[in-house]
Amino acid sequence: MGEGGVRRAGPDGWARPNERTNRWLLRARDAIDRDYAKPLDIPALARVALVSEAHFIRSFRAVFGETPHRYLQRRRIERAMTMLRTTDRPVTDISLAVGFNSLGTFSRTFQAIVGLSPSAYRSGARPLPAPIPTCFVMRWSRPSSFGEARKVRQPVA
Repeated sequence: MGEGGVRRAGPDGWARPNERTNRWLLRARDAIDRDYAKPLDIPALARVALVSEAHFIRSFRAVFGETPHRYLQRRRIERAMTMLRTTDRPVTDISLAVGFNSLGTFSRTFQAIVGLSPSAYRSGARPLPAPIPTCFVMRWSRPSSFGEARKVRQPVA
């Protein structure tokens, strides 16, 4: 560590291996954020991160807390949530626009992450007032992981 606890590059001018790997993983995550609607696969993302596919999946999960596939699915659902709140486009069009090839897969994934079907989410979602900064809206409405949607318990008869 250098002065003030700041990490310094090694004598060759390069960042230490963990820092370098994390930077490449950030590039792969940025690629997912940028190209979420395109067909993305692990081999292509691993090439962006300059590591093998297996190492990419392990490292991504260690750094970001979820697998690349789950991260991509969550990003797609976040974009779909915004489109459902702000447009009148059909659910099928939205599912295709965010990168899903099947309405069934989109609906099942949306239900698992959000806890509602896309149509139910749209009918219950109110447009947000304009003065709220987008970063706050995204943070408040962002699902953090799969399976966090509360299970609705049916009353016992």
